[in-house]
Amino acid sequence: MDTRDTVFIALFAAIMAALAVFPPITLPVIGVPITAQSMGVMLAGGVLGAWRGALAMVLFLTLVAIGLPLLPGGRGGFGVFMGPTGGFLVGFVLSAFVIGWLTEQFWHSLSFPVALAICLGGGVVVLYAVGVPWIATVAKISPLTALSGSLAFIPGDIVKSVIAAGVIVTVRRAYPIITR
Repeated sequence: MDTRDTVFIALFAAIMAALAVFPPITLPVIGVPITAQSMGVMLAGGVLGAWRGALAMVLFLTLVAIGLPLLPGGRGGFGVFMGPTGGFLVGFVLSAFVIGWLTEQFWHSLSFPVALAICLGGGVVVLYAVGVPWIATVAKISPLTALSGSLAFIPGDIVKSVIAAGVIVTVRRAYPIITR
C-alpha cells in the first residue's frame, strides 16, 4: 500500500462520515434508520476496488467504535455494534469488498447497467444478508419479520444504487482509480 492508497481509503472513510449528515428516518418495526451511508459503501467499493474499499469501511467503523459520532443522529461508540444496526455496520466491509471485486472483474467493460447490477447485488443483497439475521437475533424476532420490516428500505436502496452506479461509471471514465 502506498500513500495514494492511504489517501483514498481515508477519503472514503470521510465521505462515509459526511453522509451521516443527512437526517436518518427510523423505521418503527425494526429500529434501523434509513441513511445515505449505504451509498458510501457502494461508492467505496466501486471506485476504490475490493481491498481499498473494504479498508475504507474498516477505518470508518474503527472510528465509530472508538466513539466518534459518525453515524446518523450523532451516534458512535462500540455499543452501536450491539444494537439492531450492528449487522449492517459489519456488512459494510463485506459489501464494499464484493462491490469492489465485481467492479474489478468488469472494469474494462463497465457500463451503467452492469454497475447498477453490481451495486444492487453487493450493496443491497449482501448487506441485507448480513444485516437482516443480525436484526432478528438482536431484536428477538423471526427472520421473516426482520426481512419484511426491511423491505421498506428497498426503494431508497434502489435510488442510492442508481446514483452510485452513475458515479462509478463517471469516475471510471474520467479518473480510473482501479487499474486492472
